[in-house]
Amino acid sequence: MKVKDIIEFMDNWALPKLIDKWDNTGFQIGNEDRKVERILISLDLDDRVLNKALEERYDMIITHHPLIFKPLEKITTLSYKEKLVYNLIREDIAVYNAHTNLDLAKNGVNDELAKLLGLKNSIPLQKNYEEDLYKLVVFVPLTHADIIREVLGNNGAGYIGNYSHCTYNIEGFGTFLPMEGTTPYIGNEGELEKVREARIETIVQKDRLSNIIKEMLNVHPYEEVAYDIYPLENKGDKYGYGRVGDIYETSLQEYLNYVKEKLDTPYLTVYGNMNKKVKRVAVCGGSGSSFIHDSYIHDADLYITGDIKYHDAQLAYELGLTLVDAGHFNTEKVILPVIKEYLIKKTNNTVNIDMLNEPSPPYVVY
Repeated sequence: MKVKDIIEFMDNWALPKLIDKWDNTGFQIGNEDRKVERILISLDLDDRVLNKALEERYDMIITHHPLIFKPLEKITTLSYKEKLVYNLIREDIAVYNAHTNLDLAKNGVNDELAKLLGLKNSIPLQKNYEEDLYKLVVFVPLTHADIIREVLGNNGAGYIGNYSHCTYNIEGFGTFLPMEGTTPYIGNEGELEKVREARIETIVQKDRLSNIIKEMLNVHPYEEVAYDIYPLENKGDKYGYGRVGDIYETSLQEYLNYVKEKLDTPYLTVYGNMNKKVKRVAVCGGSGSSFIHDSYIHDADLYITGDIKYHDAQLAYELGLTLVDAGHFNTEKVILPVIKEYLIKKTNNTVNIDMLNEPSPPYVVY
């Protein structure tokens, strides 16, 4: 495995198109052709992570939070962050991070947090991105219909919800007259041909369209392929921050005990009414105070996130929403074992992958 292979695996999950405009994340340090035998996963990259990487000879570090968030004017050993970057380059350790794109991604930070805390039928709290969809229609002789359907599906066409390879098919007759200079797959120059054909329709996401057409043309038998592309008003997958969903109705105190157990934390800071039943819960990993009003709009009884300020809690109280600050680290650490398991499968267990599940900076409740 090389660094660029690991980056491709991660980018296929945490799609770069989902990176928010204010964010700076992705492949930040290193040589993409460097061989990778050992990867260290962490929420942040600080001197403790670097020292572990050096001591145990890791080739690549993957984090959620970007190491380089704002542009660096220089790389020296005179400041903490610059020294980290300097040493990473010197030791030839590659650094990749997936931040807002992993927050929004399917099975990313917020999906995993919602799943861990028992939310059912969860949806994003705030919609940030929708897939543009196209209808692709292609006409093909019946002898090649199966291979065209296979190529379309294997390259990402025909995804509807949790179903793939979706097509609609009609059989009919196609007619054409090969003119001078043509080399037709069926028929002869100057003679009108009538062929039994399949009309195959499928749904294609905008960013996959050009590649799917290219792969389709590569296996289509005709010299000139007849196909149509229609833009659709309906949209595809929806991506956004946070999640809101349903739980079995229970007392708030009982549910908070469940949250502490699942997040493996001895404490939570709770703002608002403690003597209530809860059946609809909103969550957001990390700093989610900007989605308090979205939680209210989605009829949540309870909102769990991190980094709550005094006036954030005041707003939630005015809206009748009970607010829980479970901590930035505790609401995002849930993704670390998921990244590890994902990369173990993608690399066929040929790369040693470990994680450092510690907050930066370290802290204690005193």
